[in-house]
Amino acid sequence: MRTGGVTLRLLDKADKEILRLPRTVKGALFDFQHKFKENPRTPGLKLKQLKGDSRLWSARINDEYRALLLRLAEDDWLIVSVKHRKDVYDRLSYGINHVTGGIEYVDLQVVEDSVLRRLPPQEPSPADPVAAPAPAVPAQTEPAPPEPLFAAWTDAQLSELGVAEPLVPVIRTLTTEEQLLGLIEYAPQLTGEVLVALFDGKPFEEVRNEVTAPVAAPEPVDTEDFQTAAERPATVVTTSDDALREALEAGDFGRWKVFLHPTQSKLVERRYSGPARVGGGPGTGKTIVALHRVRHLVAQLPPGYNKPVLLTTYNKNLAADLRSRLLELGGEQLLSRVEVSHVDQLALRVVREAEPGSRKQTIDDNQAVREWREMLDELGESEWDAEFLHDEWTQVILGQAVGTRTDYFRARRAGRGKNIGRSERAAIWQLAERFTQRLDRLGRQTWDQVAERSARLEIGREQRIRAIEQQREEANGLDNIHLQDGSGGWLRYRYRHIVVDEAQDLRPAHWKMLRAMTARDTDDLFLVGDTHQRIYKNQVTLGSLGINIRGRSAKLSLSYRTTRQILRSALEVLGEERYDDLDGSTENLAGYRSVLSGGVPGTHPNTDWTTEREAIAEHIQAWDAHPDQRIAHEQIAICVPTNQMASELAYTLAEHGIRALEIGAEGARGEAGVHVGTMFRFKGLEYQRMIIAGVSDGLVPRESVNLLRHSDPARYRREVQRARSLLFVAATRARDSLDIFWHGAPSPFLAHLLL
Repeated sequence: MRTGGVTLRLLDKADKEILRLPRTVKGALFDFQHKFKENPRTPGLKLKQLKGDSRLWSARINDEYRALLLRLAEDDWLIVSVKHRKDVYDRLSYGINHVTGGIEYVDLQVVEDSVLRRLPPQEPSPADPVAAPAPAVPAQTEPAPPEPLFAAWTDAQLSELGVAEPLVPVIRTLTTEEQLLGLIEYAPQLTGEVLVALFDGKPFEEVRNEVTAPVAAPEPVDTEDFQTAAERPATVVTTSDDALREALEAGDFGRWKVFLHPTQSKLVERRYSGPARVGGGPGTGKTIVALHRVRHLVAQLPPGYNKPVLLTTYNKNLAADLRSRLLELGGEQLLSRVEVSHVDQLALRVVREAEPGSRKQTIDDNQAVREWREMLDELGESEWDAEFLHDEWTQVILGQAVGTRTDYFRARRAGRGKNIGRSERAAIWQLAERFTQRLDRLGRQTWDQVAERSARLEIGREQRIRAIEQQREEANGLDNIHLQDGSGGWLRYRYRHIVVDEAQDLRPAHWKMLRAMTARDTDDLFLVGDTHQRIYKNQVTLGSLGINIRGRSAKLSLSYRTTRQILRSALEVLGEERYDDLDGSTENLAGYRSVLSGGVPGTHPNTDWTTEREAIAEHIQAWDAHPDQRIAHEQIAICVPTNQMASELAYTLAEHGIRALEIGAEGARGEAGVHVGTMFRFKGLEYQRMIIAGVSDGLVPRESVNLLRHSDPARYRREVQRARSLLFVAATRARDSLDIFWHGAPSPFLAHLLL
């Protein structure tokens, strides 16, 4: 923020502090910043240097509150804290971290008070001071004092990891997780992350490589050069009026627009020599990175009015959310250079461009499986299961663009389960042909067919473009007008950059289409996703589809959404399942952690579905009855296994005077009310309080999945993994609290919660 030659910045930690202040103080801060930039020496601001300190100053915000500022240079200032005037002279510490090169500020008094509040309580004194003394008992050995949490690491090791040195004496006193969480609430960010990782049992080398190294300064750090330190990514600051207003007015939900973790910033601004992928668990900011990446790419574009950047994801609901967030991030100016579309909509547009007269109805997977069942019934065919045939058709025949029976005989079926011989493949091929003919006769097509057709069209377009480019090279840069005309116009790639959110749920044909839509160049494809959250059956190996991400993959590991308590329970849901990395290797959530703290998830058994619905309604009413627990109902969500259960639950809530909004393909149908829907509908969303209902054996996973255990073990494993992922996604939508309800026997996935 610069006016009249004065720069005023706001440190990330100060922003978090300000969010807790009364609204009137926030308003006064806006007035203060403008006055300060006009003239820091204005008498009403009472700018003065703190005694005994050469850099730390205070200035008046209003009668009660003061801004604490570091003077970085002559007219360059950094707000590090906003305090009540009586607390300005607490024990304050600031400096430049020798590892990250970022500016860190610590209020040692507040930190110590926070830790002391969490010390174990003393034994209570007797209720009756005149009561007779207890009979003498033999002296017993005093219990050994608890072992300090970080006794295994030396001061030098903690310093090597980037822990703030002024906090080391306090760190040495910590003996409980509660004290640790009290400390990191006020500690510099890297210090908190390092301590949590060590507490969670990560080896020293692993913490250094996964937590410290990604944010370390690339050059030697001068711990006296504050102005240079303020420019480093590790000093998370905002410097514009608009950014400050967004962060403070929007609260926690708006901070993503302004403050990025240094690791996120590096991924956003890096130049990639080809396709790149960012992974990480729920709440680690993958979508935020994707949105900021879009803004960064647009900023590099030459002036124009076209839309050379595509932002896409796997469904309409998430695409609408991305559009809304992108508008918040950069306004209409940013949105004017970006096409936001869900990938099926994009594929359908490509097909309709090529086949303008087609009026086929597009049906989803559930409708397609019903068509398979009807066809098998009509044929009297009982050997094959409709879901198996649909998966074989979509994953193998369409997924690999198999065009002939001979090609199908050669097609790979890795991960598809039971082996099938040549005669069985011939029978399946014949049924697939009849099914395709049936859809044509009915004037229908599936989304898989649309994706496969669009991929073929875009690959053909790319081949024509490359032929033109080759001819131009051979002609020393001259265009062949006849060749251009023969190709259907002056062809060019549809996009310069493509950014994909929730990449794990795209079909193979989608990837072929997207690969062909942009030239194979720097910064062409940027994808974010987490295979632990894959809720559809689309398992791909990107390298085999022409998308090489080797050497250009990164992983985020710090959750900004979910508390440690919820995170532990959610990770247990995944069990011992193995997950891929979208490129043929395995993926894990090693290092996935949170520095947020809250209550353990609540568990609520019930006898039947009716009593479970009543219990959920009463649970919400209990929140509403307490002013300190009451929140807006749209910040409460309930997810269930089926659409019918969602409707029944919404009806029960209405009977109790609680408005429920069912989540559909377009999102919530209304504005104010508790959000209710199936687990699939909550992907990409987050709520302060999350209720997962109907987590019963036979519903999670479905009984039909259990029946596959012996008849098709490979398919059973895939379906169980998908069911675990779906419950994992639902659990990690929660920010503050998670409650799990079931009736009858609980899901086997909850075994860890019920020990």
